[in-house]
Amino acid sequence: MKKFVLIYAVIVSCFLLLESCGPVIFSSRLGTPPPHWFYPNRVENVRYMYFPDYDIYYDFTVRNYIYFDNGAWLSVAILPSKYNGINLRRSRQVRIKDYHGNNIKKYHNENIIKRRNSSTKRYL
Repeated sequence: MKKFVLIYAVIVSCFLLLESCGPVIFSSRLGTPPPHWFYPNRVENVRYMYFPDYDIYYDFTVRNYIYFDNGAWLSVAILPSKYNGINLRRSRQVRIKDYHGNNIKKYHNENIIKRRNSSTKRYL
């Protein structure tokens, strides 16, 4: 009986230690951690993170940035040098919780552009 209590105490303390380590992120891709700017305060099922100040998306599934440049949507692993001056950790971030598809251009046109157009019409 004492061995059972001891094993139970060890298991409980392991869980408590893991909880104190900070956020836990579950990913289907092993070995590649999320970017340094992404620290959720709970476990979430999010595919895209949107940075509205720069119109940049980050796709957690393929670990790429998606941005609009010269009339085309580009997907890159590392942002180009023109974005070197921005700090994504301190930038405004929007977690896209309601979309998990592959066509972020369609999502952007249907949601972000429509919201911008409707909010500018209110103030005109």
